[in-house]
Amino acid sequence: MKHNILIGLLISFFAIGCKVANEQSTGATETSSKPNIIFVYFDDLGYGDLSANGAKDFQTPNLDGLANGGVNFTNGYASSATCTPSRYAAFTGHYPWKKELKILPGTAPLIIDTAQVTMPKMLQEAGYNTAIIGKWHMGLGDANKDWNKHISPGPNEVGFDYSYILAATQDRVPTVYIEDGNVVNLDPNDPIEIDYKNNFEGQPTGKDNPELTTMKWHHGHNATIINGVPRIGYMKGGKSAIWSDVDMADHFLDGVKSYITEKSKEDKPFFLAYTMQQPHVPRTPHPRFVGKSGKGPRGDVIMEADWCIGELMKTIREAGIEENTLIIVSSDNGPVLNDGYYDDAVELNGDHKPAGPYRGGKYSLFEAGTHVPFFTYWKGTIEPGVSDALVCQIDLFSSLATLVGSDMRGPDSEDVMDAFLGKSTKGRESLILEATTRTSYRKGDFILIPPYKGAKVNKQVNIELGNLKHVALFNVKEDPSQTKNLAKEKPELVKEMMEEFLAKKGNYGKKIQQLELK
Repeated sequence: MKHNILIGLLISFFAIGCKVANEQSTGATETSSKPNIIFVYFDDLGYGDLSANGAKDFQTPNLDGLANGGVNFTNGYASSATCTPSRYAAFTGHYPWKKELKILPGTAPLIIDTAQVTMPKMLQEAGYNTAIIGKWHMGLGDANKDWNKHISPGPNEVGFDYSYILAATQDRVPTVYIEDGNVVNLDPNDPIEIDYKNNFEGQPTGKDNPELTTMKWHHGHNATIINGVPRIGYMKGGKSAIWSDVDMADHFLDGVKSYITEKSKEDKPFFLAYTMQQPHVPRTPHPRFVGKSGKGPRGDVIMEADWCIGELMKTIREAGIEENTLIIVSSDNGPVLNDGYYDDAVELNGDHKPAGPYRGGKYSLFEAGTHVPFFTYWKGTIEPGVSDALVCQIDLFSSLATLVGSDMRGPDSEDVMDAFLGKSTKGRESLILEATTRTSYRKGDFILIPPYKGAKVNKQVNIELGNLKHVALFNVKEDPSQTKNLAKEKPELVKEMMEEFLAKKGNYGKKIQQLELK
């Protein structure tokens, strides 16, 4: 009898030990089951566009609920001040400046090598269903793709089981949705033709036919007119497949809700990238939201997006999965007001500060180009709080790998899962940031911006993209607006950071070294 009791106790202790070891190795907290993961990725949303981060002229209650109910990061970054590079970094764990990535045209080939490891591939191997619904903008197929046939490779070939996307941006052709590599609702008798250099005979354009447009364009948004909006690039045909701009937010939201409702019934966890188009141009709020913000179309689409988040959370709660779902929210880069169309964003902006306390915005090497909203939410697991930890979207790959027990890692991605879960205030030690292929170096509270020859003033945001005659050093904790260059006061710190920066950049960094240190 005693012998049997002893054996039973040993078996119980062994089982408990295995459970603890498994939870430690997978990063699980209260249960050995893997959580669902939803990555909500905005497009051009500024740090100061949320009332949780100080916006006062309009409210974002649903986003605030997530930010205030989870960990709101005051030092959360996109990898780049423009969209394509940031998205590449977030989904691959690779620094985008290593490939000198730039904003892609709608016809660009896929920029992710189908052989390389990606975050969705890692999650697939860890037992997840994976999906992306919304904006893609990392290229599709090859350079000579036929939009009327199955388009490959694309999201499905780099780790997503399901994809429902717009190829590039809302202001670029093709203006159609693509589901798992096929254009949705395409009539084979009305084939799509796309060209980014030459117009098709008989096609009106924003440049030649302004009377047919509903938006006044600037800097190149003057080609094919679709739904009254002049676009970047020329498109012919595909009339039955053309999206409705004002219904786009609802359309993607319906897909997201259906996906969550369906997958929450399965035994497998899911990873969903909900890549929203707001508040990127053209800003086309649904009539329900027109005029709601008092800040014109830009404010209206932010309120529309916030409503979408509310609907997302309703769906999650109705599915009964809120306590087993990690939600990560961020933006691909900082804010911009006039960016292709005159929609009174500047005139109606008033006292609203989309960038918050930071200098610059989209396209800029200054702080607001990459310093974006960033928060994590997991009911019952993450305690509400504000964190100063330095974190970046590039770190999602390695951090989530730790969470789900995978050995796969992104080469430039760091494991900051404890910071994401609010268990630690320690994040990265340093980070290389990028804007239009130029780079800066953040370490601790300081950012070093090297000088760049030939940098041009970005007229859209009316700031300089690193057009500095001398190296600049800013303490962004004490001086978030980057008004005081400390380089002359701290020459030793400049030297130390420059040497580290060049060492991390390797051969690419020699261009700066020859320019600044010879």
